[in-house]
Amino acid sequence: MQTTNGRILFGGDYNPEQWPEETWHEDVRLMKDAGVNSVTLGVFSWSKLEPHPGAREFGWLDTVMDLMEANGVGVVLATPTSSPPPWMGRLHPDTLPRDEDGRTEWWGGRQHFSHSSATYRRYAAAITEDLAARYAGHPALTMWHINNEYCTHDHGDEAAAAFRRWLRTKYGTLDALNTAWGTAFWSQGYDSWDGILPPRRAHYLKNPAQVLDFRRFTSDMLLECYRAERDIVRRHTPHLPVTTNFMPLWSGQDGWRWAAEEDVVSVDLYPDPRDPLGAQYGALVQDLTRSQARGPWMLMEQAAGPVNWRTVNHPKPPGLNRLWSLQAVAHGADAVCYFQWRQSRQGAEKFHSAMVGHAGERGRTFQEVKRIGAELRRIGAEVSGTHGIRDIAILHDWHSWWACDQDGRPSAHVEYPEILRAWHRALWEARLATDFAHPEHDLTAHRLVVVPQLYLLTDVAIDNLLAYVAGGGTLVCGFLTGVADEDDRIRPGGMDPRLCELFGIRTLHEWWPLDAGESVACAGGLRGTLWSEEIEAEGTADETVPYQGGELDGLPAVLRRGRAWYVSTLPEPEALRALLTRVAAGAGVRPVLDGLPAGVEAVRRGELLFLLNHGREPVTVDVPGTHHDLLTGAAVTGRTTLGRYGAAVLKP
Repeated sequence: MQTTNGRILFGGDYNPEQWPEETWHEDVRLMKDAGVNSVTLGVFSWSKLEPHPGAREFGWLDTVMDLMEANGVGVVLATPTSSPPPWMGRLHPDTLPRDEDGRTEWWGGRQHFSHSSATYRRYAAAITEDLAARYAGHPALTMWHINNEYCTHDHGDEAAAAFRRWLRTKYGTLDALNTAWGTAFWSQGYDSWDGILPPRRAHYLKNPAQVLDFRRFTSDMLLECYRAERDIVRRHTPHLPVTTNFMPLWSGQDGWRWAAEEDVVSVDLYPDPRDPLGAQYGALVQDLTRSQARGPWMLMEQAAGPVNWRTVNHPKPPGLNRLWSLQAVAHGADAVCYFQWRQSRQGAEKFHSAMVGHAGERGRTFQEVKRIGAELRRIGAEVSGTHGIRDIAILHDWHSWWACDQDGRPSAHVEYPEILRAWHRALWEARLATDFAHPEHDLTAHRLVVVPQLYLLTDVAIDNLLAYVAGGGTLVCGFLTGVADEDDRIRPGGMDPRLCELFGIRTLHEWWPLDAGESVACAGGLRGTLWSEEIEAEGTADETVPYQGGELDGLPAVLRRGRAWYVSTLPEPEALRALLTRVAAGAGVRPVLDGLPAGVEAVRRGELLFLLNHGREPVTVDVPGTHHDLLTGAAVTGRTTLGRYGAAVLKP
């Protein structure tokens, strides 16, 4: 990642406009004490910078920028366009988004902008232009942060007009659109572009192809907003990187396409401290973000303690903040940052934790932050900028997610993010390191490709999978994969015939979804959950694991043909882990470190070995050879002990 200069960036969102100026100097003292070297300024400052249309109040920001520069703290300067001032919605109602019922989303919160509004875009460009012109040469400026957590949907009239323009560009003719959308069904054929609307409230089920295209359109409109501001700041500062922060596994953006438009890929990550699989969820998001970045990435936001938006907001117990920060670095982060620096005393997030909480510098949270800052300084030069390719790639595609997340599907219990998480969990618990990839990416560098579920696959993607296996790769796919093409048109036979041949499937007779809590027995003690399928195998299938009992008795739950595996159910966690461990071993993939105690994660980054104890009890880990622990300075020979939520960063 650019701008790190052999360091790990450490800091967070800084909102000095919430505090009197005397507090700013206290903040700088504490930042230096904590080892903070980067802050993000201006994310929610639009009404402070432009209190009424056309006004510019930059004096306070000048002071803060100068203060940061004088104290050696770099600034990631944000464009404030995620939260327009109240005057904009009042004077220009066209800038406010509308939901699918036509209800206006008013000011008073945040993200209250229509991505398609020409008025909004004009004001956003103007404030971005003036910010970039004023601060382009400021020595504190290290990076640009555009907007914040792009997530706005809009079903209003201006969005409808933009949707029609987008569709005309994509399809060219109404005949092509009607074919792609299957409008012969339910008499939906369009004779005029003006008749096409966003998928607003309908009496019954909406056209799923229309909904799919609207999701694509929404991602593209938000991306247009990002690009417009990015191009402005690039013109003023072509030497500085630009980012915007993703939300983890957010369905509203095509993350692969967006990542290609960023100089630095960044994400906000908030696992639940009470979730026993919180660390695995964190690893999944970190693996995905690193793969989007094709290298080091930026943890733009995390919580130093509790958040404020769950039903019950639990604090992080002592040591967990440190552990999860080091986990992010292990998985490729070159920046560890928080929302936010100082905890707000007013507003909607006053109960959301910060690096400096309500307890102040004597509080446990700030004392832990100081320790993290000191340890990141110790390891920064050894780890910053390093990355590598994992032997296993998990395939993920937002378009497939959008398509399978539709009304009228065989089972509402099948939720794509949960399927993805279950398969990543199995590999993570087996200590098998993973990358993520798009199904059309070059997969040849990976020994094993895993497809938890890709309902929608393009012809290019299918040909890519076939070529991968033909070239010697091992492929394992979960159920409901390759069912539809890019228009959400069901493939002949219910699964693409090329994939059926690859896996040794003669006929897919029926999908047999399972009720919540229901399971199905299979040979070898495997139990399937959530889903099953009535499959007739080709006689040339090399291996099958049959269902036992019930309507599918004797039919294959799992089958293999050569190096291609198909799993027609969701095995229980231990069974899925065992299956994938076996497949990985056959592909020549081994765990990062053998014989690890339960709850211990081992991650290699460059030549360093990170050992992370996600348990509450001390453990002893066997580590062959002699290493130097960068966190403690101690020599480690043969084994090391990790305390509760303990960690070691070992250099040979």
